[in-house]
Amino acid sequence: MWFTSDNASGAAPEIMAAVARANDGYARSYGADALMDKVRDQLRDLFEAPEAAVFLVTTGTVANALSLALLTPPWGAVFCHTHAHIAEDECGAPEFYTSGAKLVLVGGAQGRMEPEALEAAILRAKGAGVHGVQPGAVSITNVTEAGTVHSVAEVAALAAVAKAHGLPVHLDGARFANALVATGATAAEMTWKAGVDVLSFGGTKNGCLGVEAVVIFDPAKAWEFELRRKRAGHLMSKHRYLSAQMTAYLEDGLWLKLAAHANAMGARLARGLAQMPEVDLVHPVEANILFPEWSEGTQARLEAAGAMYYPYPAPMGRERARLVASWSTTEADVDSFLAALRG
Repeated sequence: MWFTSDNASGAAPEIMAAVARANDGYARSYGADALMDKVRDQLRDLFEAPEAAVFLVTTGTVANALSLALLTPPWGAVFCHTHAHIAEDECGAPEFYTSGAKLVLVGGAQGRMEPEALEAAILRAKGAGVHGVQPGAVSITNVTEAGTVHSVAEVAALAAVAKAHGLPVHLDGARFANALVATGATAAEMTWKAGVDVLSFGGTKNGCLGVEAVVIFDPAKAWEFELRRKRAGHLMSKHRYLSAQMTAYLEDGLWLKLAAHANAMGARLARGLAQMPEVDLVHPVEANILFPEWSEGTQARLEAAGAMYYPYPAPMGRERARLVASWSTTEADVDSFLAALRG
């Protein structure tokens, strides 16, 4: 009954097998390996973007931070949701890698930044003159930190506001696969066709050992990213192990199959919770993350039964949790958790 995070799951067997195969013999280093050529072709085909630049890094934090550094000057503002991962969970990495850009927090219900609020925030920054940070970029998270999903139309609406002010758009897609499965959109529809300039394409949370892709839809920015990645210490020498993970992840739609399973287990959890009158769901369940709320004392009973999850702040007399299903969550895991909750 392990629901702390999809980061807590192991790697999918297909990923492990690919890494083992890549370990045979010798390969060129620093991204010149043959597997990386395949990854580049796979992602360009997937995104219907034959000129896109593709780079691999080991963590979502550096994928986001280097992407934003590519788009934002040190005196710039990065507009993101109040509870965006880059704002709450990356220890100032975006500010560090941009050499000082400021995250400007924009409100919106259920984890989604609202276009009207984004417009107002950009106008405020524009009006600050030399005394304030200047509009730099917009960052959207999909799946959001509330477990909700931006539709293609919602991404496009936010991107339209950004473009009206001449700002580039970054998409934090640590759970991009879960968002696509939830919406039925294609990778191209959710990104460059909706106005996204740079994507952090997640693998680690969805069955990989540790690999993220940065997909840059304007190839003119590729060389600068290469330099930033190397300067930051994130160009892997034994790069073939990253390439092996990503090419196996993309092969035969494995990435979508893993995400579909995680979402299905999230939905199974949600159906079970909905049958318990003492349990409320704080946010709609649209992917693989849930935020249930229940009466005080429930957490102690669940922990005694072996349930693992992160508690969240809750109103007086109530308890709140974050539950995350993963590619390896089983129906038995879900049913055992629900049985423990029923007591």
